[in-house]
Amino acid sequence: MINVEREIGGRVLKFQTGKVARQSAGSVIVTYGETVILVAVNSAKEPRADINYFPLQVEYREKHYAGGKIPGGFFKREARPSEGEVLTSRLTDRPIRPLFPKGFKNETQVIINVLQSDGENMPDVWAGVGASLALMISNIPWNGPIATVKVGQIDGDFILNPTRSQIDNCDLELIVSGNDETIVMVEGEANEQSEKTVVESLKFAHEHIRNIIDLEKELFDAVQVEKLPEPESDLNSELEAAVGGKLGSKINDIISIKEKQDQSDAKEELKKGILEDLKEDFPEQENEINSIIEDCFKTSIREMILTKGSRTDGRKTNEIRDITIDPNFLSRVHGSTLFTRGETQAFVVTTLGTKRDEMIIDNMDEDYKKNYYLHYNFPPYCVGEVGRIGFTSRREIGHGNLAQRAIKPVLPTYDDFPYTIRLVSEITESNGSSSMASICGGSLSLMCSGVPLKGHVAGIAMGLITDGKRNAILSDILGLEDHLGDMDFKVAGTRDGITAIQLDLKIEGISFDLITEALEQAKEGRTFILDKMYEAMPEPGELSEHVPRILSIQINPDKIGGLIGPGGKNIKKIIEDTQCEVNVDDDGIVTVAGVDPVRCQDAIDLIQAITFDPEIGMEFDGTVTRIMNFGAFVEFAPGREGLVHISEFEWHRVDKVEDICKSGDSMKVKLIKIDDQGRLDFSRKALLPKPEGWTPPRPRRDNRNSGKHKRPFKKRKF
Repeated sequence: MINVEREIGGRVLKFQTGKVARQSAGSVIVTYGETVILVAVNSAKEPRADINYFPLQVEYREKHYAGGKIPGGFFKREARPSEGEVLTSRLTDRPIRPLFPKGFKNETQVIINVLQSDGENMPDVWAGVGASLALMISNIPWNGPIATVKVGQIDGDFILNPTRSQIDNCDLELIVSGNDETIVMVEGEANEQSEKTVVESLKFAHEHIRNIIDLEKELFDAVQVEKLPEPESDLNSELEAAVGGKLGSKINDIISIKEKQDQSDAKEELKKGILEDLKEDFPEQENEINSIIEDCFKTSIREMILTKGSRTDGRKTNEIRDITIDPNFLSRVHGSTLFTRGETQAFVVTTLGTKRDEMIIDNMDEDYKKNYYLHYNFPPYCVGEVGRIGFTSRREIGHGNLAQRAIKPVLPTYDDFPYTIRLVSEITESNGSSSMASICGGSLSLMCSGVPLKGHVAGIAMGLITDGKRNAILSDILGLEDHLGDMDFKVAGTRDGITAIQLDLKIEGISFDLITEALEQAKEGRTFILDKMYEAMPEPGELSEHVPRILSIQINPDKIGGLIGPGGKNIKKIIEDTQCEVNVDDDGIVTVAGVDPVRCQDAIDLIQAITFDPEIGMEFDGTVTRIMNFGAFVEFAPGREGLVHISEFEWHRVDKVEDICKSGDSMKVKLIKIDDQGRLDFSRKALLPKPEGWTPPRPRRDNRNSGKHKRPFKKRKF
């Protein structure tokens, strides 16, 4: 067993290997504070010959036992991964994938389990560190190491790996992965921070990344593992020459076609022709021929951009595609917008709900609710294809989370706007930057629904083409430029600053100078898009008539039990009578939701009647609930009643209560007394005119102790 440790960010970081999961190709236990994760990696012994991609699988799991909890639900067993686990799996996959050798096709699996969580030190950030270290000490060929950290900012100061309690107070939260030289992946959100602040945070992160990499190398040197040989290139120069001769200048003609579908059709037609011409000389080599054609297209497009500064759709490197905005696209939904940018189109719908519509999160460390969430859907038809329809893909979860983060900083607080907000982005066309279109469409849709946003949020995807000496930064990239380029850099924000950022690289790193240049170019593009959005929807509209109206009231928390009533009797009656939804928080905030504002106000009035503290002299319209021989009980609010004594019915003497009222009668009463136990005495006669010449009646005689009822004396007989 080998152990190394070092203080990182004020807490001890420990790496351990050689004791657990020893049959894996590489395994490591990472401990930070009292949070512990186990990472194990393995790869197949033989490569897969039927694929043209690298089959890497990264699975991050948070077991409830790690936080001292038992899973909810009927089966009491962790099932499919949660959204948070999927996002962490993606954050781990993205920085390690580009570092595997080209041509390595052995199926590889990285499994990360959280063994223990202290509730404060977040385990997700250490998944990338553990994966890097496990791959380093395995025999799997991999060009690491990398390390991952989380950066927060509180009151202008950067914090390394902020704790769970600190994150709520952060103005910036970024997860950053990097190598010795620079950063390779970024994901996070910010509260409208400047480009300069973001770059400074990345530099701060990289300083600590290098420190963690030093500790990884210390463990690697102690293990002394022997790596498998990297796959050799199997290029066939004769086949390459034959394909090149068939292509000629046809590639340049095809890449100049601006329409995506027309270009794709022409490319497929060219492939079919070349395969037909070469099938006799090079039988059963279709995959190799297709791969050579793709490489030729990639080289030609990249060279055209680097030498001419011209892109396949005719734009310059910093130009944005044409934008069309259709607000209020549907009439009955709460809010909707159709946002089209070039051949990318997002149809985004807003639905406003009540507290009961909040999303319940049951994870390893805590249970909580979310009153704002965004769902992103990418159906096969949006790219003109046929595909499987089933569970939400990891890509959909990741893109939806990025768009959700980008819009969150401009939303009103729940106290100011007590609605649960759900956004759904349906991608109806896609040719790059569909997640950024979701941000733009989501912001517009929210304003269409009447949500009082601080301002619009726009997103833009930046690309990079580089050969090491020449660089071309591309604004608003196409799907093809994303596929053939070296960077996918998504930046979202308002006119005042950045709200979300995501950086993925296909190369081993990018300089801070290029990051700064890309951010400045992204700011120009974002400003252009925001101007279009404000032109289409300058400010929030009115709430639709189909949106439930929500009213809220603060009551004394001690009155919650009385409001609910025995077995929920009181609150059920309010819901039944007003046809409104009523929710009560532990802090005494009561929200009432319903389509009819009048009924909502009626419910609020009933709640006030139940929970207020009555004072002597107040008058009420009540209902007789019970008849007794000494008086009647009158309900003046749901679940609250008081006594009208028989002497308080009329100014004259009343012999029987039934002569005045019966159960169910309405009665107007006045509060005349509150005793030490909080019982209420009402008077009916206090609201009646006093007769002229009225004199108080003779006090009623209490017959319980009078001589009339004494036991008669009986003489005893002797």
